[in-house]
Amino acid sequence: MSAAVPFLDLKAQYRAHREAIDAAMSRVVDSASFILSSEVEQFETAFAGYCGVRHVVGVGTGLDALRLILLEEGIGPGDEVIVPANTFIATALAVSAVGARPVLVDCRKEDSSIDPVQAEARVTPRTRALLPVHLYGLPAPMDELRRIAERGSILLVEDACQAHGARTLEGKRCGSLGTAAAFSFYPGKNLGAYGDGGAIATQDDELAARLRLRRNYGQSVKYHHAVAGENCRLDGLQAAILHAKLGFLDSWNEQRRRVAHRYCEALKDSPVTPPAADQVPRSVWHLFVVQVEDREGFQAHLRQRGVETGIHYPVPIHLQPAYAHLGYSRGDFPVAESLAQRIVSLPIYPEMTDVQIETVIDAVLSWSPAPISRR
Repeated sequence: MSAAVPFLDLKAQYRAHREAIDAAMSRVVDSASFILSSEVEQFETAFAGYCGVRHVVGVGTGLDALRLILLEEGIGPGDEVIVPANTFIATALAVSAVGARPVLVDCRKEDSSIDPVQAEARVTPRTRALLPVHLYGLPAPMDELRRIAERGSILLVEDACQAHGARTLEGKRCGSLGTAAAFSFYPGKNLGAYGDGGAIATQDDELAARLRLRRNYGQSVKYHHAVAGENCRLDGLQAAILHAKLGFLDSWNEQRRRVAHRYCEALKDSPVTPPAADQVPRSVWHLFVVQVEDREGFQAHLRQRGVETGIHYPVPIHLQPAYAHLGYSRGDFPVAESLAQRIVSLPIYPEMTDVQIETVIDAVLSWSPAPISRR
């Protein structure tokens, strides 16, 4: 039996926009232009305009996007890149993939964003880039980070994989705030493909040209290879789907804010700690993350009431076995570690009905961490 409130309902999104999405897919199949077709070019142009940049380069995944930015900016062995400890591992993997060292920093208690003060303290002569994450759809503290980058002549690269459409208080889109930005179009993102996909946004003409070569075997003309490139292209079918969805993105983000606002209002005096209410207009709410004691019991309680939840993310980067070689220890990043033990992601997506929203709220409000009160 399916949950009364699934964590994410991509079927509902498809049902609501079936005609536009089917038309896009049929157009690609009818043309048989599947690789770097006009569909990719059209989506790149549209998404560049949406983000407020001159160029978007479609690639295979969000990890590809991060990795290629670092690679084309000449970051490699012996270099350091500052990364938040509380992020999806792809942020750090991109740094490792080019041979550089991820230098981790803790996050702020108030919004889980990378702490600029601690980031600045980690800058060394080897630091080549700052790689903040717009975590859960909330813009990172880019003004502070930009000042750090400018003082040290350091690249500022955005991991915008969770922030499609997010804006700063000044109205600038995430994706236009650094040297370059990486986006993921994994299906569950605010703007999601029907498979893997990614993109790089940049104002830099030369960087964009190099990226276009790099993603396609180093060729601008077939079988003539200017550089030793690779294959990490955005499929034409995915580009067409993304282009069809792009026109709905702002309204979807507003619907996410509607859900977030209701949650924040209803849960401010609840057994959980919701995000600060002032985040509602600033975030695009890729995820709605609360903090709670006895997370396992809380999730079981919600599951019994038909509400699916998630955890983003249960293990900070420095405690992952894959990064044991960095030499960090438990206790090095106390805020990230505390959050990793307490955070739970509640369902949030544009198609949530009022009944579903209230079902989630009622389930949360009925929770008590005392075992005697559980039902």
